[in-house]
Amino acid sequence: MALEIEGTITRKLDVQSGVSQRGAWSKQEFIVEYQEGNFPTQICFNVWGEDKVKDLDRFKIGDHVKVSFNLSSREYNGRWYTDVRAWRIEPATGQSQPAAQTPAAPAAAAPVQSVPATPAAAADGETDDDLPF
Repeated sequence: MALEIEGTITRKLDVQSGVSQRGAWSKQEFIVEYQEGNFPTQICFNVWGEDKVKDLDRFKIGDHVKVSFNLSSREYNGRWYTDVRAWRIEPATGQSQPAAQTPAAPAAAAPVQSVPATPAAAADGETDDDLPF
């Protein structure tokens, strides 16, 4: 099952590499913060392979991204380990942050002027409307 989430990259950890029986490998972990309800939440993703590490290198801390990922867990010596593996990272197309999280710019105050409906009404002070005020 593929999952997606939008958030902001807050940290990129160092690239790890080594050699196994299958050959050379490299991986990198990165942290994405997203808004869940009223509180920010962070997830540590990882990418495996030289091509995916290079793909992650395109993004900088503070970039708003959409991450497609898979979850998997495995047992080792009686403990369970969960892997959050990103397989696609792309720039987010829109802001997923609620409006309350983004400070609104104050509206420019425009002077309010009373404009009479007709020139005749302005001259004698009376108007054609039937409102009591």
